[in-house]
Amino acid sequence: MTNRTEELVVADSVRIPFSEFEFVASRSSGPGGQNVNKVNSRIQLRWSPVTSPSISPEVAERFIRLAGRKMTNDGVCVITGQQFRDAPKNREDCLNRLAELLRSALHRPKVRKSTKPSRGSKERRLKAKRQRAGVKRDRQAPRDE
Repeated sequence: MTNRTEELVVADSVRIPFSEFEFVASRSSGPGGQNVNKVNSRIQLRWSPVTSPSISPEVAERFIRLAGRKMTNDGVCVITGQQFRDAPKNREDCLNRLAELLRSALHRPKVRKSTKPSRGSKERRLKAKRQRAGVKRDRQAPRDE
C-alpha cells in the first residue's frame, strides 16, 4: 500500500505521509535462529489519528472506536509487527494493517430507521398471547368459591 512518494495510500481520497508515523524497532520474540537476539526485527508503528490532518475528525472518531485496544490513553494508535524475520517486511505488515483499519473507518455506517410493527403483526401477537393464556388457564385446578 506504499508508493515511491513516501506516503500510505489508503484510498483515492486519503493519503498519509510517512512523516506522521513513528517507527520503533526492537528485538522480536519467536523463531529467528542465532539472529533472534542480535537483530531488531520487530517494528512498532505509532500514529495519532486525532492530530492527523490527513483524515477528517469523523473518520478519526470511527477509527478510534474500531482500533479498540490498539489505542493508548494518549490517543496514539500502536500497531506491532513481528510476524516476519526481517524489519522491512514487518514494517510493510504494520502499514498494511493500519491501512485496512483506516479503510473500514472510512465507510460511514448506515443509519437505522426505526419502524413500527404492522397492524397484522400486532393482531397475531395478541391472538397468540390469548391462546397461550387460555392454555395456562385450562391447566389450573377449578376454584371452589
